[in-house]
Amino acid sequence: MQPLRLVFLCAALALGPAAQSADKIGAAQKAALQAAMRQHIDRHLVDGAFLDVNLGTGAVRSLRPATAHPVLLRMGEHFVLCTDFRDEGGKPVNVDFFLARRGKGYVVFRTEVDNHDSLDRLMRAGKVERLD
Repeated sequence: MQPLRLVFLCAALALGPAAQSADKIGAAQKAALQAAMRQHIDRHLVDGAFLDVNLGTGAVRSLRPATAHPVLLRMGEHFVLCTDFRDEGGKPVNVDFFLARRGKGYVVFRTEVDNHDSLDRLMRAGKVERLD
């Protein structure tokens, strides 16, 4: 099994039955959200790296998937899932993925790299809530 798939499988299992009663979404929906995020990441990898460009400097850094967070967030009808990546020096970089329902599945519609402060502000404003 590829390391990235193993990371997301472990994260999906961590979101299992213990959290179901509090978040009111089932294990199947959680697994579908995790799968959509994993597929999005897999489709965007270039030689195993998720590329991030600094629009101010033009520098491109290669980020390697590391650890999916077991936390699931809801933003109205949408969801937010977070994953740690590692930069070239091994430093952790948080990436937040915003997902929307599309048909029977989900699609990532926005990705925020190393900008968790924005998500924290949305949580403090009551726009985003934890589901665990």
